[in-house]
Amino acid sequence: MANNLGLAVKPVTEIPEEEVQRVAAWINSEEYKEKNFARTALTINPAHACQPLGAELAAHGFEGSLPFVHGSQGCASYYRSTLNRHFREPAPAVSDAMTEDGAVFGGQNNLHEGLENAYNIYKPKMISVFTSCMPEIIGDDLTAFIKNAKQKGVVPKDFPTPYANTPSFNGSHVHGYDAMLLAILQTLTEGKQIEGRCTGKLNLLPGFDANTGNYWEYKRILKAFGIPYTVLADISEVFDAPNDGTYRPYPGGTKLEDAADSINGKVTLALGTYSNAKTFSWIKDNYSGKHVSMPTPFGIAKTDALLLKLSELFEKPVPESLKEERGRAVDLMTDAHQYIHGKKFAVYGDPDYLLGYVSFLLEMGAKPVHVLCSKGSKKLEKELNALLEASPYGKSAKVYINKDLWHLRSLVMTEPVDAVIGDTHGKFLARDANIPLFRFGFPIFDRVNLHREPLIGYQGVINMVSTICNKFIDLVDDSCDERHFEMMR
Repeated sequence: MANNLGLAVKPVTEIPEEEVQRVAAWINSEEYKEKNFARTALTINPAHACQPLGAELAAHGFEGSLPFVHGSQGCASYYRSTLNRHFREPAPAVSDAMTEDGAVFGGQNNLHEGLENAYNIYKPKMISVFTSCMPEIIGDDLTAFIKNAKQKGVVPKDFPTPYANTPSFNGSHVHGYDAMLLAILQTLTEGKQIEGRCTGKLNLLPGFDANTGNYWEYKRILKAFGIPYTVLADISEVFDAPNDGTYRPYPGGTKLEDAADSINGKVTLALGTYSNAKTFSWIKDNYSGKHVSMPTPFGIAKTDALLLKLSELFEKPVPESLKEERGRAVDLMTDAHQYIHGKKFAVYGDPDYLLGYVSFLLEMGAKPVHVLCSKGSKKLEKELNALLEASPYGKSAKVYINKDLWHLRSLVMTEPVDAVIGDTHGKFLARDANIPLFRFGFPIFDRVNLHREPLIGYQGVINMVSTICNKFIDLVDDSCDERHFEMMR
């Protein structure tokens, strides 16, 4: 090796090939796994993002809403690029570009200048403000900053400017989503509750869900029932808009007047008990009508529970079309069960999705051996264990809370499984273990259009079963000898 001057450059350290091979084998051992699980001060490849990213997704879910990052430009670029790469759609957001001056003197000047520019240039109907690390560490007071901005006329006093504290160093994208959604609903519904008024609508809170197909599926189910609804917050058209040659900075989203009137709804239904926790708690104390929280409807049983609850709440029979769809899903499961029954899985992801994966696998007779959440709680661990212990296929499973994907790599190398379920970040451990990765969840960077395929409801069952079983059949075809390469599988 030589540099531009033609002089030889000697590596600082030369590592013999034998040592490379030794370490490569050692990191797959039980001895290394023990050391890996003993670490406490380092996280490697976590299966979660930071709070502000979740806050931006919530902000995008409302008509004409411009997400506004109070923090550095680099942070804003990270949130936007993550959403860009997952959806392959624009994620327009702005930042007040705090730098060293803001870190020393506070970010109020940045915030006021940024709000004024954003309001006048981009003409949003709402600016949703959330924080990154820097303003949280120095203790910026968003309440005072935004109050001062309105007093100074930076933005009109009646202009909706919800804000949420979303420190990147605490919680995950799920918590940031919850905090921003709560702030938006508090802002839009203030003074809108009317005694005796009922919209007759269902307020549906899907929680943090970056699968646009799921939103369309919820709407299809509710339309089949004939139930009027407001989705809080609706990203379906925001990140699944048609390409007609015209750029629209604010496509789709829940109409602000519908969100404001949601406080007078007939029923508020939160799906996903973990990504709606604070918002739902506030709704129970402030919204009219009934309040119900249920798991995200993955699999047959959880979908059944949702449809029966909708039938009960709105006194409508379950539509025949959905009953027939259930029958088709069960038939498909029966036809395909031999390809997944008894297969061992490692699963990871957000709490609400993780519960869904496990429930679905158990229904198919598969074995979720390693169940990992990198930002979870004792409550989640208890709920997962109860779900696993209720099935004979969950007896060998073990739940790992607040562990990362490098921990999961040790697990699949020392106690092998047949496949992994999770987002794109698991592709490295899946490659090392020579097993397939089924890309469900967020984010998915290395495949296209998966976020458009619903995972919830009976259609979600059909999609997941077909994806998983056909991949296992592909593996048989790819690996079998000529004598066993058959037409029928």
